[in-house]
Amino acid sequence: MDPDRAVTIIGSGLAGSEAAWQLARRGVQVTLREMRPAVSTPAHQTGEFAELVCSNSLKSEAPGSAPFLLKQELRRLSSLLLAVAEGCRVPAGQALAVDRVAFAQQVTAALSAEPGIRIERVEAAAIPPERPLILATGPLTRDALAGDIRRVTGDDHLYFYDAISPIVAADSIDTSIAFSASRYGKGGDDYLNCPFTPEEYKLFYETLIGADSYPLREFERTPFFEGCLPVEELARRGVDTLRFGPMKPVGLTDPRTGRPPYAAVQLRRENLLADAYNLVGFQNHLRFGEQERVFRLIPGLARARFLRFGQIHRNTYVNAPAVLTAHLELRNAPGVFVAGQLCGLEGYVEAIATGKLAALQVVRRLEDRPPLLFPRGTALGSLQHALAYSDPANYQPVNMTLALLPPVDEAFRRRYRSKSDRHRRQVEDALASFDEFIRNEDVAAAGGD
Repeated sequence: MDPDRAVTIIGSGLAGSEAAWQLARRGVQVTLREMRPAVSTPAHQTGEFAELVCSNSLKSEAPGSAPFLLKQELRRLSSLLLAVAEGCRVPAGQALAVDRVAFAQQVTAALSAEPGIRIERVEAAAIPPERPLILATGPLTRDALAGDIRRVTGDDHLYFYDAISPIVAADSIDTSIAFSASRYGKGGDDYLNCPFTPEEYKLFYETLIGADSYPLREFERTPFFEGCLPVEELARRGVDTLRFGPMKPVGLTDPRTGRPPYAAVQLRRENLLADAYNLVGFQNHLRFGEQERVFRLIPGLARARFLRFGQIHRNTYVNAPAVLTAHLELRNAPGVFVAGQLCGLEGYVEAIATGKLAALQVVRRLEDRPPLLFPRGTALGSLQHALAYSDPANYQPVNMTLALLPPVDEAFRRRYRSKSDRHRRQVEDALASFDEFIRNEDVAAAGGD
């Protein structure tokens, strides 16, 4: 192994897996260290790479959306994980959702067959001495390694709580009540929808806010991530909060009444067999028995059989603008790059994106080239900008949204008065800027895609 063309990656989640593949395909010898299955986490169930532990959705494919823009940029850079996702796709309207078991298995097989990747099943209890190094241990980074990261960064706030949604067996759903439809008929009938009357909603709401939760024994004052609030926490903000959030009925028509329901819970397919569905937006930290009691009040789920309950777990991340450069390198530890949710972003595709970015930065470092900064008006450039230049006070991880792009001026708003037209044009302009940049920088060719 050429020591001048070698890199160590800690963690084989979405970011670590993408980074390993990209580096190996660029002629870099990769040592990929993964502690599972010998040492697991509160959320993982297997030792497979890129295991999805929350939703199975990689978000919207609508052309005027931020998730679409980010995925398109990654596709232009030959993302392995997005290619695998396409092959494991399950119907989910305008979203890219995957069979999570097949997805993880195929990513694992691809990396295991790659001659440029050496896999070591061992836990990293501290930041290894090898440089360059990519830390991609994810939101469930173990305490020992998190402590070492805290020591290096000087950051005392490396954690927050997140939650995951329950999954129910398809054959336990009453389809005489739950109906197939996507909102506004977009994307086919890929969701099951559980419709509420006002009386059913009132009973469900009151039962939910009175249900017993597991106590937060550690770091009790730690805030939840606003983009993934437990459903019971969201409900406590007001009786109608759920009806304007995960239970919004807009764009749906109950075939039994011919009218929109008062509220609705959407169920999304978990796999290609369609034998399991997750409750969209119903991440929670209720006690397991309480989850059965409360969620069986959802019309159509009176006899639901739960394959997985919602859970609470600790998410670990660095205060990116305080400790990272725009090219994902720790300011206090040259040669150490951070990727995935650990670097201060939230979301599956964002994790893949930072894995790709970290890989490109390592290649540039090995070739004595300057760091790669994508244009501010692209999705990747906007993520780099958000990580480096957000306010470090009370920093929380961010998703890719169009709000991260440079603000449009008044002339642009006058020209594109419709929000959908404006968003579509923003995405088109961003992709045009991205394409010009990678041509001029020869990013894809230099990487050997």
